[in-house]
Amino acid sequence: MEPCAEQEAELFTDLHRAALETSGVPPLYWKSLHHKLAQEVFDAGEVFGVMQVEDDEVDEDAEEKKTTLNPGAPPVYKVIITKEDGLQASDTNSIFLIDHAWTYRVDQARQQLWEVPGLLHRMANLAAVEFHGEVPDDDVIDDVMAELARFSHTYQLSQGSAEEQVPIWYVMDEFGSQIQHSDEPTFRTSPFFYGPGHTAFNLLWPLRDLDHGEEVTWDHAHGEQNPLIRKCRLLPWEPADLREVNASISEPPEDYYRAVLADNKEVLPLPIEKPVYPKDKIFKVYTEFKQVLENLNSPRFVFTENEKEADILYLYNHFKDYRTLSEQRPHVMVNQFPCENLVTVKDCLAAVARRAGGVNGPKWLPLTYNLRTELPQFISCYQQREDRGEDNHWICKPWNLARGLDTHITNNLSYIIRQRESTPKVVCKYIENPVLFDRGDVEGLVKFDIRYIILLRSVQPLQLYAYNVFWLRFSNRPFSLDHFDDYQKHFTVMNYADETQLKQVHYNEFIPMFEKQYPKYPWKKTEEEILKSFVELFQVATAKPAPFGVCNYPSSRAIYAIDLMLKWDTDSDGKLIMQPQILEVNFNPDCARACKYHPSFFNDIFKVLALDEVADCPVTRLS
Repeated sequence: MEPCAEQEAELFTDLHRAALETSGVPPLYWKSLHHKLAQEVFDAGEVFGVMQVEDDEVDEDAEEKKTTLNPGAPPVYKVIITKEDGLQASDTNSIFLIDHAWTYRVDQARQQLWEVPGLLHRMANLAAVEFHGEVPDDDVIDDVMAELARFSHTYQLSQGSAEEQVPIWYVMDEFGSQIQHSDEPTFRTSPFFYGPGHTAFNLLWPLRDLDHGEEVTWDHAHGEQNPLIRKCRLLPWEPADLREVNASISEPPEDYYRAVLADNKEVLPLPIEKPVYPKDKIFKVYTEFKQVLENLNSPRFVFTENEKEADILYLYNHFKDYRTLSEQRPHVMVNQFPCENLVTVKDCLAAVARRAGGVNGPKWLPLTYNLRTELPQFISCYQQREDRGEDNHWICKPWNLARGLDTHITNNLSYIIRQRESTPKVVCKYIENPVLFDRGDVEGLVKFDIRYIILLRSVQPLQLYAYNVFWLRFSNRPFSLDHFDDYQKHFTVMNYADETQLKQVHYNEFIPMFEKQYPKYPWKKTEEEILKSFVELFQVATAKPAPFGVCNYPSSRAIYAIDLMLKWDTDSDGKLIMQPQILEVNFNPDCARACKYHPSFFNDIFKVLALDEVADCPVTRLS
């Protein structure tokens, strides 16, 4: 190798070492891989061939699986070694590039299938979906998207904005997509992002020597040792019956909460006495929040740029070192509670909510499973619901992302299972029977959600308030149980979506409109049930000491936004009722609309939280 080439290879190794080691690529292939990437050498055709499996080669079990997966019984292909002298794993050139036929993010998939020339034809061929026309067809696109779970794979970028870190899905080319699964694979494959070319490929390398005619296979559940979880993860390719798994869910053990604390890297405070402040004290506030700086003008508060002299820390980022704060500055108030992620992170919210009882958790929280720890229970639940003919639409949500990012609605079990391979997610029962609203400017009824601002002043005793103003958010298109990738039909957060209409209805306008549309359901009664659900949530979330509950730290104060919907349900007498459904609890919510329409908002918030003055503030004491 030329000295310059040696240096380039070393630079390649230095740049990509972490990715290569994480992917398990043996070092003996690294130099050859660099050459193939730099020169775009696709030499798999010299070693491999794709062949169709004849009907008499398919055993009865495989035929049953194939038919179950796709009733149309599409042709089955496999990849074999065609090189006459086989393939040696010790050969430094025995690593190969697999191109990606399509790279997409889920929210853009349908549009790309419609608009990119030839893409739908290519994907339909890979998915064995019949499509003979020239013009894209909605039904064909639906069929292709339903099959994506079998031949799409995923990776995630570690840098960039939240939007840029949303998982990327890809379909390997016709060669890579025909490599079949095996529990005893002959090859490994892994996605790889080549920095200099800004291009992603899959790498393929052998696990042993192979003779001419041997099949190329890989393990779709590589690294999974638990037999039950392997069975679950392989269900998109190998159908399995998990109905005998107990689908009921209970609160996770204490080790779960200890792990959450360790992952969050919070250091819990020491016990302190409740600080007492002079009645006329002027509090120095340190904050980087523009909304606070521009709207907090009560004479009881002044701003300081010196964090060390502040009496109140109103921070944008998560605070971690409560121990030091409790030791050195116990009188300083901070706008967060230790372990508050037990309500603000979706998997933790579902876990602590189960303390409220009920077979599947409280009625005010949609049935929720953690895909990392409760996958078998979820699959069992899904299959049992299918047997009973119950609605089986679910929504997959990342544990700790907002604004609907990487959130997907589907009734496709395989698709949900595959979501486990991207960011950590929960899967919640999608509300198929929401209370809808006639917003007047859209032909048909739309979904809406409601945001309440909740103030937590104390854990022991529980001191919880609701701001009397709430906010409405609306879908832009009439609701129906189809086209679940249509954001403006199934989601309500339009603040961050480009070129979408943002419908504004103030709470005092909404109430008479709501009562006119639903005269049998007075808003006051509905709101009572909403606020009752908030109380129950915080009662169970603070019922145990940290790290098993939100920590009792007397100098903590917090403001949260709770997003909820209403769904149709029945009470114990069979009467139709509107049941609140808490969707999420948000840390440090965006209060731009609150400040715009209610200029006293942050004055009210600080009076309640810091001064314990509620008489002239538009808040309701909940607990």
